[in-house]
Amino acid sequence: MRMGAITQGSVLKAIAEYDQLGRDGFLAKYGFAAALSYVVVHEGREYDSKAIAGVAHQWDHGRPLEPAEFSGGKDHAAAWLKRAGFQIKAVKNPDWARDEIILACQLVRENGWKGLDAQDARVVELSALLQLLPIHAETERNEKFRNSNGVARKTFDIATRHPSYQGKPTKGGALDVAVLKEFLARPEEMAEVAELIRHGIATGELQTLPLTGDEDFDDDYSAPEGRLLMRRHQARERNKSLRKRKIASVLQRGGQLACEACGFDFEAVYGDRGAGYIECHHVLPLHVAGEGRTKLGDLALICANCHRMIHRRAPWPTPEELRSSIERKHADDRRAAEVLGRPRRAADQQMPNP
Repeated sequence: MRMGAITQGSVLKAIAEYDQLGRDGFLAKYGFAAALSYVVVHEGREYDSKAIAGVAHQWDHGRPLEPAEFSGGKDHAAAWLKRAGFQIKAVKNPDWARDEIILACQLVRENGWKGLDAQDARVVELSALLQLLPIHAETERNEKFRNSNGVARKTFDIATRHPSYQGKPTKGGALDVAVLKEFLARPEEMAEVAELIRHGIATGELQTLPLTGDEDFDDDYSAPEGRLLMRRHQARERNKSLRKRKIASVLQRGGQLACEACGFDFEAVYGDRGAGYIECHHVLPLHVAGEGRTKLGDLALICANCHRMIHRRAPWPTPEELRSSIERKHADDRRAAEVLGRPRRAADQQMPNP
């Protein structure tokens, strides 16, 4: 049995049994709990996605899946049902992303670090803006996604974590606190980040950026500005014409295509296969460089490993800073080897000759 290989017909049979037994009877019969993440929508009615997907298996493979065999999330039940042609709907809305919190934090800052009511026109405007951000898939949103009530609650989550607030903070989360601290440490810089996100949505630049298969952030701290501007940053780095021009300028000056951070040379290691290859990194984040014309001096040629290490978490080191870090690590390793080697040499000197 290939898990997840369910057909539309088998899903419809499971739905029919669900209707016949009722929700409680259906879940009890097969041992499933109520859906926590997603429901499947059919003819205007909502059904527990994990239970439906699991029971549908019996019509295609001879037995239903046990609840412990798979998840009801987007990697299992929700994905299988969607693949079979059914509409999937989120039970609860996704956690706030860094980009969203930046915009909310800027609003709280402009309001004197006080929370705002749901009826406030600025909250209504931010709610509409957040619904345009291409961060969360439609299937992860429900009808209350980033509505005015939710946005107002988030402003209080931020405001009650401000150092000047004397009362008990609202629930919030660690990312709220992290973004707030950055606003307090670098207010003008973070305000520029918020403005760039707003501008990118207003112009459509951030909405039209394609999702790439290798978009993989360790967490929302990977990008100094957030996921959307990180995606914009990566789009600039993938500009083939800029990369070619940067490589040409290095070669014309008699330089080598070696990593500016660690010195790795693809051709020296891989021969013809590595000739002419190296990755291009835009040194300045968008909130520093702005949306102006990219200069070759803003670009650095680095290897894939160093590129990954730079983008791993904020604040991003420059290639020079990463090179210094590598050199310090090598120096520390040499000193440690020397220290470990001295006792052994002293002991050897004390050993009698055979």
